[in-house]
Order: sequence, then C-alpha cells, then structure tokens
Amino acid sequence: MDTRISRRQLLHAVGAAGGSAAVHAAATALGLLPAVARGAGQIALRPAGGRPRHVVVIGAGIAGLTAAYELRKAGHRCTVLEASHRPGGRNLTLRSGDVIDELGARQTCEFDDHPDLYFNAGPARIPGNHTSLLRYCREFDVPLEIFVNDNRSAWVQDDAAFGGRPIRNREYMTDARGFLAELLAKSVDPRALDARLDADDHERLREFLRAYGDLDETLAYHGSDRAGYASGGMTTPGVKKPVRDFSELLGANFWREHMHWGELADQTAPMLQPVGGMDRIVDGFMRRIGDAVELRAAAHEIRLGEAGVEVAYTGAGGEVRAVRADYCLNNMPAHLVVGLRHNLPARYVRALSAPERGSLFKLAFQAKRRFWEDEQIYGGISWTNQDITQIWYPPHGIHSRGGVILGAYAFDDAPGTRLTRLSPAERIEATLAQGEKVHPDYRQLVERGVSVAWYRMNHVLGCSTRWTDEATRDHFATLQNPTGRHYMVGDQISYHPGWQEGAIQSAYHALQDIDRREREAADAG
Repeated sequence: MDTRISRRQLLHAVGAAGGSAAVHAAATALGLLPAVARGAGQIALRPAGGRPRHVVVIGAGIAGLTAAYELRKAGHRCTVLEASHRPGGRNLTLRSGDVIDELGARQTCEFDDHPDLYFNAGPARIPGNHTSLLRYCREFDVPLEIFVNDNRSAWVQDDAAFGGRPIRNREYMTDARGFLAELLAKSVDPRALDARLDADDHERLREFLRAYGDLDETLAYHGSDRAGYASGGMTTPGVKKPVRDFSELLGANFWREHMHWGELADQTAPMLQPVGGMDRIVDGFMRRIGDAVELRAAAHEIRLGEAGVEVAYTGAGGEVRAVRADYCLNNMPAHLVVGLRHNLPARYVRALSAPERGSLFKLAFQAKRRFWEDEQIYGGISWTNQDITQIWYPPHGIHSRGGVILGAYAFDDAPGTRLTRLSPAERIEATLAQGEKVHPDYRQLVERGVSVAWYRMNHVLGCSTRWTDEATRDHFATLQNPTGRHYMVGDQISYHPGWQEGAIQSAYHALQDIDRREREAADAG
C-alpha cells in the first residue's frame, strides 16, 4: 500500500494540529510560499532592456502619475497629458491664492499665507491599510502625521433629538451601549442558552455585558464616567452626567451609521495625513516624472490601431497635436471619455456610461482662533443631520493662533447636490447657519470660506464614482480589461472608489497586463 501523502494532505494535517501559522511555516519550508513575501499590492515590472515602449497617459491623477512613475522606473517612455492647470486630479490641496476651477463658480482661496492654513479639498486621510500609497510616501520622503478621525469629545447634533442641541459623541455612545447592554443582560435566559453555554459561560456573558455597558450589580445602567463628568473628578469626587432617555437616543439617526464610523474598514485609527497637505504626494511624483507631464493638454480624440493608440489633444497655446504610442492608459473620468471622438467598441462605450457620478461637496473656513480647543476638541469630526453632515477640526497646529476648519463635507447625493446648486456666497451662508447649531458663535469665529463642488469641477465633473450592483455585474470587467491597447485606470476602475489606494491598484492592474503582454511578445520573438 502506498503510504505517501500529498503536500495538500500534509498541510491539512499540519493545520488541524497547529493552525494557520503552522500551515504558513510548513508551506514556506516546502517552497510553496516565498520565505519573504513581497508587500501586498506592490508591483515590479520587468526592465524594458532593449524593448522600451512608449505609453501615453491621459490624466495626471494619482493613477496616471503612478503608472508613469512605474513605467519610467522600468525604462519605458511616457507622455502624460493633463487637461488642467495642475497635476493631481482630485488630490487637491488649497492654500492662499489657489484657484478653484469650478464651472460657473470660479473662486480664489483667500486664506492667510501660512504652512498650517491649507484645505484638503479631495482626499484628506490615509488609512493604515493602504499600503501602496504609504509605500510611496516613504519612497518620496513625504513626512506623515496622525490624522484624528474619531473623537469622542466632538459633537453629535440632530434636529430630531435633544431639542436640536448638540451633545458629546461620548455621551451618546455611552448611554446607547449602556441601555443596550442592560436590555440584553436582563433578557438572557440560561435555559435558552443551555445548548451552547454552560453555567460558567452564562456568568461570563453577564459579566461581559456589565463591563460593556458599565452596568451595576443589578444589571441596571445608571450612567457612566465614560461619558465624562458633569463636574468634579480632580480635587472633588466626579459627578456623572445625567442619563439620556433611550427613546431619544433611538430617535437620532447617529446610531444608524455614524456611531460606528471609526470601526469601518477604512476609517479605523490610527489614520495619517501628509505634513503640509495631501498634495505633497503629488509633489513627490512630480519631482521624479514632472518632465513627462504636459499641463493644459486636453485630449479630444482616441484612435485605436492594431499596433498602438493615437491620442489627439489641444495644447496650452491652442495648437492641436497628436501622440502615437504603443499603449494608452486613460485616467480620465469614464463619463468624460464618452464625449471624445474615438473608435472605441460599442460595448466599451456602454460600459463607460454605466458608473454614476458622485456629488461630493466640501467647504472650509479659516478660523480666527482655535475655538474648538476651548471645547476640549483636538482633531476629529462632529456630526449633524443637516446638509453639511460633518465638521472637521485640524489635528495639526495645536494651540497655534488659527487654523482651517472643514465646515461641510456632504458625501451623500442629496445634501451634496443641494449645496452644489448654490452660489459660493450662498453655500457659505448655509454652512454658517447650519454650523451655528453645533457651535453657537460659529459665525463670529470663522471667515474666508472656500468651497469645492466636485460635480461641477472643470475636467472632472464628479467624484467618487458609484457602481450599482447591476452596473458592476454588466460592465465593470469590461472597463477593467483593455480594449486593444487602451486601458482605463483610476479609483473609478477599482472596488475602492474615492480612495487613492484604489487608483494606485487600478494602475497596477493595467501595468501588470502590459508587462504580461510584453513578456509574451519577447518570448515569442
């Protein structure tokens, strides 16, 4: 009888005895896994050697810059065409004197000229699990600092609860979890749990719920110092804050999503931001490939050929030019590509029209002083059920004279659309009026507002592409794969729209396919 076992059977046996760590070690020893794995999401293209290719990249957003940088490292030639006056796409940081190129609402940022006074109008935070983006920060010597995303000392304001008055995030969360734990602890029936929990397990469950909700020995919730003290706590005994009515907590919308915001996959602490503004990442790319980027170069035609792609564009001086290349990586928003002259296949064009445009809106003020710190708020987000949705407090420049506060971040379609439709002056007034419900003296404490409505931003006309289940099923794969030698890239062609990591990974996906094609051509030749 053959007593030999397969590698698969061996790994199953090792897993049963020692778990996943033992399986990983055994697979490495068998040579099934590399001893040192390459970082997740990284890319290494084969050097071009004697076969350098010319690639035209449409759009100097993060995906386009990533593609050009990696291609140049591998020895290929790149031409990057950017229609705007600046690179970076939606990676936009506004400082004193910067222009907001919004159609019908052109603005100029009037902040004071100071390193701490900037506004990240596009991406503003980096999750710790966005490893490719963080690798570029390290590679480009972009210093990072902590971004405070979830601050329990910030405010929750809902017109439908607490008389519309703001309460501390920590008060809401503490009371909500206390009431929930009390209800669950008192409803646990040992007889109903006998099949799964023994007496010791049942007691441990009750103790868990007591700890989770800060219940007393009778399993009742009477408030907790987790919500902060109403008074005392230093040289006199702390007095707990009064317990809020549970029905009123349920009446506020905060529990539906925002209460758990800091526990979402891309929102967990710690989060990071580049020191001095998110566009420091764009600067890092441009220091290395800026000579390949042509600004104010608006593509207007794409022609696929058997051996390459030709892109016609209008240069900064109004002259019409054409670039012939072996491949084209297209970082334009998909809905804008449809409007170009092209010979793209009909199915591909239908796919380009499938994703929906997001209507994300942001507005920021320069603060006359850091009034939020007087309220014991150092970074983080206050929430409101009004159109402005969020107020952000800068985590940098603590105890300095002033700062830039994000007065509105509307990322849902209805609030974003309503604010977008207003003039810049009307947006400021609406944001001030709504912000006064969170900070009563808001109007006197902030000035020099500037807004960015991405749905109307020139060369973009949208933000955070939205894929419905139907559109994903019918069209996503079409755009993720090339048509001839034309590739779509950008966070729009990822399952992570709205994040720079999605843009980078979309570029990697296209580059890996080009690399495969070139390897096969070299092997065949």
